[in-house]
Amino acid sequence: MIDSCNNTIVSAALVGVHGRINVFRQLMPELQTLEVLLAMAIFVTIHSLRQKKKQGVPVWPVIGMLPSMVLGLRGNAYEWVTNTLIQQGGTFVFKGPWFSSLNCVVTADPRNLEHLLKSKFTNFPKGQHFRGALHDLLGDGIFNADDETWRRQRKTASIEFHSTQFRKLTASSLVELVHARLLPVLEEAVESNTPFDLQNVLLRLTFDNVCMIAFGVDPGCLRPGLPVIPFARAFEDATEAAALRFVMPTAVWKAMRFFDVGTEAKLQRSIKGVDEFADEVIRTRKKELELESEDNASSRSDLLTIFMRLKDDDGKSYSDKFLRDICVNFILAGRDTSSVALAWFFWLLNQNPEVEKNILSEIRRILAEREVTDVWNNTPVVFKPEEVKKMDYLQAALTETLRLYPSVPVDHKEVTEDDVFPDGTVLKKGTKIIYGIYPMGRMESIWGKDCREFKPERWLRDGRFMSESSYKFTAFNGGPRLCLGKDFAYYQMKSVAAAIIYRYRVDVLPGHPVAPKLALTMYMKHGLKVTLCKRDQS
Repeated sequence: MIDSCNNTIVSAALVGVHGRINVFRQLMPELQTLEVLLAMAIFVTIHSLRQKKKQGVPVWPVIGMLPSMVLGLRGNAYEWVTNTLIQQGGTFVFKGPWFSSLNCVVTADPRNLEHLLKSKFTNFPKGQHFRGALHDLLGDGIFNADDETWRRQRKTASIEFHSTQFRKLTASSLVELVHARLLPVLEEAVESNTPFDLQNVLLRLTFDNVCMIAFGVDPGCLRPGLPVIPFARAFEDATEAAALRFVMPTAVWKAMRFFDVGTEAKLQRSIKGVDEFADEVIRTRKKELELESEDNASSRSDLLTIFMRLKDDDGKSYSDKFLRDICVNFILAGRDTSSVALAWFFWLLNQNPEVEKNILSEIRRILAEREVTDVWNNTPVVFKPEEVKKMDYLQAALTETLRLYPSVPVDHKEVTEDDVFPDGTVLKKGTKIIYGIYPMGRMESIWGKDCREFKPERWLRDGRFMSESSYKFTAFNGGPRLCLGKDFAYYQMKSVAAAIIYRYRVDVLPGHPVAPKLALTMYMKHGLKVTLCKRDQS
């Protein structure tokens, strides 16, 4: 009986074992497939991570470096690029998904920048990718143009920018904007004791100023109550939406444009608003010029009027579309750059009170050199052009701001013929180049171990401002495309900064988040909320 029971138990056990063996045999193909997939995943991961040593970023099959880029965009994308460049000695090759147009060479090596901006300038135009992404907004204007179209506009604009009449226009318009609009708006904020967005106020100031220079019209953005101006809103929305085209595959944004959805729908609406404003200004100006006789020609010196009076190579007047493109490009170049730089400047001053103290001392010393009656007759202090020019420490502080927070953080080029960078990077025809202006300011190899410190003194020699090579400090571009408005930008920034610092202490609201926004220019993502405190000027 016992033996029978034992035999039964043994038999059952054997049946169970055989059953498990049969199940295992049935699962063998699946297990083998799983092992193969696991082995492939491990191999791909190891291979991709090993690529990090060579490329600076893991390179995954099909999707390339996209995961790393997405993580970078979620944080501070500029810092992600900076860290990768530092790890790779100043240059790396970014590989995007196989179906995208994101593949490019990224560099922050001054030798490479001199090569592409100067030595081999003609081999590195803006290129089809850049022009195509911004053509809806900028058309064939100077910021977006290459070759003869660019040269013709630059030559004309350069002559105008250096004319006495143009310099007088820019100086007088700036004095009016600062003293008749900016300071009353700031005084209102002091009296109400309410925080306000200083970046927004500065953007309004520079927008009004550049519209006067480009179109010869005053949109009136900087007025009490800070009204919403449709053209200004449309222009800002358009630049933000256009910038997104550079971080998505070309096929994606073109499909979105075709179906008129998402950011592309917003972009097209915004461009329509920009075009309506420009068309109206151009029509009005043409009528004004037609009514003028040769003996009673207008003394206007804005860019629109200047180009309207010129003829192209065929002896014909420029088209309305071309005139629109010229003005919109100069607004983009002149509106954001100065205002954004000033916003970062006041934020840095708030963190570095000793620098603010030195600037204030310089301003007061310059005012002390005036005749006594000029300073103490109870009239508002208006800085003269020659006084603004003497503000070397202020210029050094503004330049140091642009080193750390350049208004244009990156720029783009494209290779027209096979080439090799001075650092040995091989460049094939059609390769897109991104040069990092933001990363350059944070590289020890360029600026030393204190590269992340805010030190205006690095720009001074015996108390006088001394600039650096434009291939080391590229905030104003370099080579043939060196910014035409560089001198005016400094004059504008120094005039505005001096007027504010002389009268007020600017305090950033405690806890206010400060981070760069991913756009064509380096806006502060959340603006700059501040309060003002009046200074004792006795």
